Amino acid sequence: MQKTIPITGLELGVAKAGLKRKNKADLLLIRLKKGSQVAGVFTTNKFRAAPVEIASNNLARGGVRALVVNTGVANAGTGKVGLSDAKKVCEKVGNLLKIDTTEVLPFSTGVIMERLPAAQIIEALPNAVDDLREDNWFRASEAILTTDTVTKSVSMQIEVDGTSITITGIAKGSGMIKPDMATMLSFIATDARIDATALNEMIDSVVKKSFNCITVDGDTSTNDSFLLMATCQSGNFIVKNKNEDLY
Repeated sequence: MQKTIPITGLELGVAKAGLKRKNKADLLLIRLKKGSQVAGVFTTNKFRAAPVEIASNNLARGGVRALVVNTGVANAGTGKVGLSDAKKVCEKVGNLLKIDTTEVLPFSTGVIMERLPAAQIIEALPNAVDDLREDNWFRASEAILTTDTVTKSVSMQIEVDGTSITITGIAKGSGMIKPDMATMLSFIATDARIDATALNEMIDSVVKKSFNCITVDGDTSTNDSFLLMATCQSGNFIVKNKNEDLY
């Protein structure tokens, strides 16, 4: 197990909503400090799951403050009911964190064609809020697992102009992996100061050289998502575009 280094300005909390194996955490909540920048890429499957539709729409609005992730049920192929259930979860997160519902991005992974147990998730969310802390990355990596046999996490620190920059990330996914995203969720964060334009350029460039080069089973899932987050809490420099040396 690799040590995961906390990211200033980002807290993680986990809880047990009873969606998968008993006595296992299956709910993850991430809270971002105001002013954080978030970029994301999502599945290219034409039948995107309800949480993917909502997450991509809310991300386009900007000002993301929270992510909520459940495992066990993918909320895929659930139509308008699935959208409504995912929105209810976002509304509860917004109420608990005192932020707007559109500042919440929902993610689900697990069995498709089953209705999301929104009531169970909503009931467990206060426990996830109480659990929020910056050093919760490993427990978060456990909470997002489905059929994975091991957790997947990475951390590193680099020195830039005398300032330490931290990068930490977690991921899940072991089957239905195909280029252009698959049954995979990945969340990577840094405390570096990166503006929205540069962050979006980075994620587009990085995903082509990494996740989109992997195939397992040859299936493109309905739920895959990859988020890159910058809390902008470290250093005095701001990375604004790909032409800068720090990019």
